[in-house]
Amino acid sequence: MAYVPVPKDLSKIKTKVVFNLTKRQLICFGAAVLIGVPLFFLTKDAIGTSAASLLMVIIMLPCFLLAMYEKHGRPLEKIVRDIIQARFIRTKERPYKTENFYTALARQNKLDREVKAIVTGKTKKAKG
Repeated sequence: MAYVPVPKDLSKIKTKVVFNLTKRQLICFGAAVLIGVPLFFLTKDAIGTSAASLLMVIIMLPCFLLAMYEKHGRPLEKIVRDIIQARFIRTKERPYKTENFYTALARQNKLDREVKAIVTGKTKKAKG
């Protein structure tokens, strides 16, 4: 009997629409065709067939990358947005302050000694 592996996490399975492609892939491929094919026909007489086809591939490549590339379940535009924010938009200095438990204990001990000294009356009186 043949066994088919079924993933445990079904949230990662994407719904296929046509030709085993997702809706996102269909939209991106359609945009690539709408941009690349007319560009090829407009430029093939001016720059030659080889150069026009190379230009078409270069122009269509970002659409293909947007359709296909995914890392850790995140599409390319989200990854690029995060890189732009980290490099250019957010500040380079990221202040990080920790709660040091030892200094908190030392400060509390000092305050406890001051309170104990006030309660017992052993504080230094100001000479006036």
